[in-house]
Amino acid sequence: MDLSVVGLGGTTSALSVAWLIIEYAAKIVAIGVVPEGRRPSSSSAWLLLILFLPIVGIPLFLLLGSPYINRRRQRIQAQANELMHEGADELPDLPPSLSAPPEFVSIVRLGRELTALPMVAGVNHGLISDYEASIRRMAELVDTAEEYVHVEIYIMAWDDTTDVFFRALERAAARGATVRVMLDHLGSRKYPGFHHLGKRLSDAGIEWHLMLPFIPWRGKARRIDLRNHRKLLVVDGKRAVMGSQNMIDSSYLAKKNIRVGRHWHDIMVELGGPIVATVEAIFATDWYSECGEYLEIRDYDGEEIGPEMGGRVNGTQLIPSGPGFTTEPNLKVFTSLMYLAQKRLAIVSPYFVPDESLLAAVVTAARRGVAVELYVSEEADQFMVDRAQSSYYRSLLESGVRIFRFPAPHVLHTKCFVVDDRYAVMGSSNMDMRSFGLNYEVSLLTTGGDLVPQIAEVIAGYRQASSELNLEEWEKRPLRRRYMESVMRLTSALQ
Repeated sequence: MDLSVVGLGGTTSALSVAWLIIEYAAKIVAIGVVPEGRRPSSSSAWLLLILFLPIVGIPLFLLLGSPYINRRRQRIQAQANELMHEGADELPDLPPSLSAPPEFVSIVRLGRELTALPMVAGVNHGLISDYEASIRRMAELVDTAEEYVHVEIYIMAWDDTTDVFFRALERAAARGATVRVMLDHLGSRKYPGFHHLGKRLSDAGIEWHLMLPFIPWRGKARRIDLRNHRKLLVVDGKRAVMGSQNMIDSSYLAKKNIRVGRHWHDIMVELGGPIVATVEAIFATDWYSECGEYLEIRDYDGEEIGPEMGGRVNGTQLIPSGPGFTTEPNLKVFTSLMYLAQKRLAIVSPYFVPDESLLAAVVTAARRGVAVELYVSEEADQFMVDRAQSSYYRSLLESGVRIFRFPAPHVLHTKCFVVDDRYAVMGSSNMDMRSFGLNYEVSLLTTGGDLVPQIAEVIAGYRQASSELNLEEWEKRPLRRRYMESVMRLTSALQ
């Protein structure tokens, strides 16, 4: 018998045996390590990759698989989270004037338990769904700044469309207001003008920082799959704007998008009243996380709220989430709200790749007679997400969920949902596992007042523009697409 055949003869055979031992040892260790602190679907996906393709799976897991941010950021985030308590600990869970059923109050308390933020009064100064009008309105607010402007937006590019906003920031700095800007490093770097943006901001007198920078040669290294996905603006602690829109042209400056006429559709809301202090607290925590500078947060008062405000005063609660929150506040609050639905649940999400609990909440609502509607893009802007998302369509349709697809080439980028036309959520968080575990997000939960009906009205407009997908039509898609849907669904759980 030639022992070299079975790996016992010569140097090559010795190396083969050594590699085999290392490989199996790594697999055995992975079985005990990977599932810790991880949802079952994610554990299964990582283990499959590691067990069948260890040469790929093990390095990827070491690079991307940790469920937590690095230790330094964990420590900083823990310190920054304390800022959220400032001025809020003495407040009740809900504004005294707000009447709400016990089951909803318990969800507000859940949000507070997870984030330290109560529900406070908020004045709705307008929900804006016109992309360029939103940018112009933010520029107008900046032009009113006397003391400071805080800007935190995932993607920022100084282009022809956004020039009006950046010029307003420049004017604010010139007249003595402190202007602070944060943008996500990897989220923004691929867009035109990024490499000159920092210099232009500095030349304009603007203080700025990259969020989650990945610059190893400068000692700034972290997990490359983390993003700060928040979008918000605060002016003098009196007005705030937040939602789903980035500060970039609606074509995202891509030649292909311009050629085919692809534009992003979003919503932003302008807020006044005590909720502004909460938005400011989110900015302060992220600013502290990036540069270590402590920013004092104004009290929970904001503008004067009187009877003349009428229906514009809403109960509002921010739900921040991200790797610094290991309890996934957005997922838990979203899921709990969906179980409240009795009549109607309308969901808008450009990336609908739910975990098991959220999917169960949606499907269960439909099965018990709730009219459930899901609004997505006919064609998502990302191939992998498009296939992973559509892998859920069959089970959703079979359970009675109605799926409406916003016509291509447009991208429905709004993130919101409405429950029984009584409660609503809007903000930066998608309904996907990345937004629940890897991205820093911020969402607004609201009830009472006039913001919920305005969000419902925007969704009604999406319905008029969209086409409904039916199960018979969906079952005719080709086998190669079904295969890719399954593959992308599996990879979506790798986190």
